Amino acid sequence: MHSLRQLIEQDNNHNLFDLLSSLCQGSIAVDETASILWMSDAYRKLVAIPEEIDPIGCNVEDLIPTTQLPRVIKSGKPSFVDLMQINNRWCVVTRLPIKNSDNNIIGAIGFIFYDDLDSLQPLFDKFARLQRKFEDEKIIRPSRYALDDMIGNAPKTQQLRRQALRASQLDTTLLLLGETGTGKELLAQGIHHASTRRSGPFVGINMGALPESLAEAELFGTAPGAYTGADRKARKGKVQLAEGGTLFLDEIAEMPLAMQAKLLRVLQEREVEALGSNRLEKVDVRIIAATAKDLRSQVEQGLFREDLYYRLNVLPINLPPLRERIQDIPLLSEHMLSEIQRQSQLPELPLSRSALDWLQSYSWPGNIRELRNRLERGCVMAEGSSIEAADLGANEEQPHQRNPLTNLKSFRKEHERSAIEEAIQQCNGNKTAAAKLLGISRASLYQRLRDDKNV
Repeated sequence: MHSLRQLIEQDNNHNLFDLLSSLCQGSIAVDETASILWMSDAYRKLVAIPEEIDPIGCNVEDLIPTTQLPRVIKSGKPSFVDLMQINNRWCVVTRLPIKNSDNNIIGAIGFIFYDDLDSLQPLFDKFARLQRKFEDEKIIRPSRYALDDMIGNAPKTQQLRRQALRASQLDTTLLLLGETGTGKELLAQGIHHASTRRSGPFVGINMGALPESLAEAELFGTAPGAYTGADRKARKGKVQLAEGGTLFLDEIAEMPLAMQAKLLRVLQEREVEALGSNRLEKVDVRIIAATAKDLRSQVEQGLFREDLYYRLNVLPINLPPLRERIQDIPLLSEHMLSEIQRQSQLPELPLSRSALDWLQSYSWPGNIRELRNRLERGCVMAEGSSIEAADLGANEEQPHQRNPLTNLKSFRKEHERSAIEEAIQQCNGNKTAAAKLLGISRASLYQRLRDDKNV
């Protein structure tokens, strides 16, 4: 069994490294501890190592902080065609683990193939053309997720899967309700994929991300010359583009009131009127709306049309927050980690036991979206053989990890105080009348007022 150092010191292998170096714009070799064993002159110039420093024997991360060679050593898996920033220059690099005859990792080698990304532009353009071709030929589907992609075996997850499957068999309007980050768009795509409209387009639009001045044109389209600067030919909106398929309206509560009447016509009459047009156009679309807000409350405040609310609320589906499906976290984390590490070409580091315990104890205000973000962070920050809780941000102050009983008590006191103050104000300071309005005795009212003063 030979070490990488011994292999490099052999004359024939040294010549091999020189040959490999001549085929690229720089190369480096490190041993199993990530100490530098060999570096080409071109690589040394590229990373700007001063002449007085001998890199041989130094830890590669001390000289090149952005290197990923230690990760390749730990994972034993290559990293092909990755981007790496060296002295404010982006380079295309490839990293390969080196194993001995016993299949043990004895080091890694890295190659820089391009330090001028402009030379790769034809390759990027080719991939872009292929992507457009696939989309035009519908080889790539507009909806990327199916209901089978829903991960988890928690009771609420299984119930959600059953509800979604039943909803997919009906060609009716859906309203997805759930906190931010619970995966409403992914569920909408899954329902579309399982429905009879699966061969049609899935078109999504986030109403909260659109300026009000552009929202109507974006959703319903425009007639030729509808406004100054508009195209001379008609422009289709998202409703028309979803013809024969599904239109997903995310953050529906943010839709301006003026537009809600036009959407109601789409739902009731299956026809749309483009901005600046006096002609109604028949459309065949299924609408799935989603919101994290209480639409019933929005209606009571006059912020959302009541008739549209009832039209959307035909078949509501509630997505449970992640804290109510904690037993799904191990499966979700495993799936997301694999996906993150594959896409970013990072080594497949597992979660430590303490990291998994922390994930299952956290309250997840950002739900699945926050889980993915923390796992991405862990993949980048981890320095050991596994991802630890600290890599996920467990040591940071977590304002959401409070005692739920304390939260409930504070919530009740705060709203009780507001109700008492409002009742006294409505009764022009008459506490007896205020107590009657609140449905409590006068003595109880005075007791609550005394408690508030003592807080």
